Amino acid sequence: MVPLYDDERHDYLLANEKMHIIQSPTVFSFSLDAVLLAHFAYVPIKKGNILDLCTGNGVIPLLLSQRTNASIIGVEIQERIIDMAMRNVTLNELGEQISMVQGDLKEMQAELGHSKFDVVTCNPPYFRTPEKTEHNKNEFLTIARHEVYCTLEDVVKACKLHVRPGGKVAMVHRPGRLVDIIALFRKYRLEPKRIQFVYPKQGRDANMLLIEGTRDGKADLTILPPLFIYHDDNTYTKEAEDIIYGRQ
Repeated sequence: MVPLYDDERHDYLLANEKMHIIQSPTVFSFSLDAVLLAHFAYVPIKKGNILDLCTGNGVIPLLLSQRTNASIIGVEIQERIIDMAMRNVTLNELGEQISMVQGDLKEMQAELGHSKFDVVTCNPPYFRTPEKTEHNKNEFLTIARHEVYCTLEDVVKACKLHVRPGGKVAMVHRPGRLVDIIALFRKYRLEPKRIQFVYPKQGRDANMLLIEGTRDGKADLTILPPLFIYHDDNTYTKEAEDIIYGRQ
């Protein structure tokens, strides 16, 4: 039996009642960002190596395990949260496929090596908020959402370090950082290949973007059709529902 601590709970992972995930409202709970990234990212089906940076409670590795037989490693800096991720791997009996590592993504070369992964995914902190007065009062959420321990450049640099030449890097972020992301991708020889903007509803501004780059790739960018999450009556669109409930 996998233990629960404090206010943790067992949730179903989407519509797959065979998979569960340990979450905590005060420590870490996954959001739609992670689900969309796990669906968007290219993965090798039969074999390969995947790295998920800023893995949180391991939701992206868990979701990716449903699409691939590749080996998956998740990296998370917060000890409390990586413990949740490790228990989630145990809970779903995925220890032969998924492993979790606690560490700073800026300092993982000795443990993970260089250019060894076919795919690197990351749902990084979104907010450049240098002043502590701008941070969340909850330390766990502050570290997950704000660039406290890593900047966007740190993240992109780590992705490039660990992905093999020709391998892919997939990231979810905010549209306001698109120019920064593209500039940093090119600085670190990750050529943007696919971008998809995510909108809460028709007629609203995009509030998420998904981007994939190829290390040392040739310039050739595809802008995918927009993804709308809700109808005007706040029900999910069919495309969003299919992704969220694992029907695609």
